[in-house]
Amino acid sequence: MTQRRLVLTCEHGGNRVPAPYRQLFATRAAQAALDSHRGYDLGALALARRLSRQLATELLYSTVTRLLVEPNKTIGHAAVFSDFSALLSDAERQQVLARYYHPHRERVTARIDRLAAIGADVVHVAVHSFTPRLRGETRRADIALLYDPRRPAEREFCAAWAHCMRQLDPGLCYRKNYPYRGRDDGFTTWLRGRHPDPRYLGIELEVNQRLLVGARQELPRVVSVVGRSLAGLLGRRPQT
Repeated sequence: MTQRRLVLTCEHGGNRVPAPYRQLFATRAAQAALDSHRGYDLGALALARRLSRQLATELLYSTVTRLLVEPNKTIGHAAVFSDFSALLSDAERQQVLARYYHPHRERVTARIDRLAAIGADVVHVAVHSFTPRLRGETRRADIALLYDPRRPAEREFCAAWAHCMRQLDPGLCYRKNYPYRGRDDGFTTWLRGRHPDPRYLGIELEVNQRLLVGARQELPRVVSVVGRSLAGLLGRRPQT
């Protein structure tokens, strides 16, 4: 049986603005956007780091705000540059891509390519979080898995993963392809074009931010259920 190897990433780990671009975010409105879910995935990097330790797997992550450049979108997508970074010239945008977009994606791609070259099947888990309410709508999920349902290995793995999490902690609400669709434009979608199913499984882990930040956060609970279930599926013993 082909060994499955885990690749763990976090594309929206922070809201850091590199010094040359701080003038783009000088207004009060821009600062508010940076500190909100628009600027980064709140709590996602803390979760990803804990999972990295528990699963003894290196974490590849980016901490530059997606309001400067969005590493989870394909070049040409309207969301690659936000309303703030859209003010940059074409030459400046190319510099941003070269410094803060391509390096993360190239590191992740190189890791997956190396594993595929030695015959391993790759399970790529990209750690994200979502705001509990958006445009007046309450998101009815605690933990969700995004995948491409047209790829049998991804579909079966996510069904098994969700089942394992429900067995470990039935008090949380688990959903699939919510609040976004796994087939939408994104880094995992782009990587599926490089590697066939089942050699590459691209899964986005989406966690409700109410479980990750604030006075009532339940980060240890999320780390436990996600880490233990994923370790079991990969045949690993989770670290304590």
